Amino acid sequence: MIDAKSNLDRNARREAILDVAAEVFLEEGFDAASMSTIAAKVGGSKSTLYNYFKSKEEIFQAHIERYCGWQGAEMFQLLDDEVDDVRAALTRLGRRYVTNVMSDRNMRHFRLIATAAERSPDLGRTFYEAGPLRGARLLGGFLARMKLEGRIEVADPIAAGHQFIGLCQNRMLKARLVNYIGQPTPDEVDAEVEAAVSTFMAAFGVR
Repeated sequence: MIDAKSNLDRNARREAILDVAAEVFLEEGFDAASMSTIAAKVGGSKSTLYNYFKSKEEIFQAHIERYCGWQGAEMFQLLDDEVDDVRAALTRLGRRYVTNVMSDRNMRHFRLIATAAERSPDLGRTFYEAGPLRGARLLGGFLARMKLEGRIEVADPIAAGHQFIGLCQNRMLKARLVNYIGQPTPDEVDAEVEAAVSTFMAAFGVR
């Protein structure tokens, strides 16, 4: 019982550290952020921080994994239910995906991670595997199920997952990354996703 409480306390402390670290990274950038700053804002010493994480890179990696996990759970759980209409399911997913990915906060995270990956490719690898690649695989699993049920025709479900995600985000992504456009409105999201779903179903829908 004591061990269980101790583990809960440790996990809660770890989550609190990651909450603070996320804001420090977003405010100061990966290079400028320091273990000292994170420790001060957490309200403890650096030695306490090192009991949980060995380095700034390890904290950032844990932050990436946690953030991608939250994003993935929020988006791809929409595919867990029974599906009668593939187009409707993809539309639901697409709307959630574009809304989340094109948000101001997510763009800040993406720029932060891309900058950190210049010097630390392992951080970029962590992000890609925990985020985009995992998402495409989850969507690929759904598409494989739809293929078995005769609802779509895809040769490679995971590749098709990448293609659908690309259709949803491609036109806006670079413009958002360089602040050429702002966060899309719900109507803009709907229009973008409707075009993506129509194109995808034209390519892979049952004829």
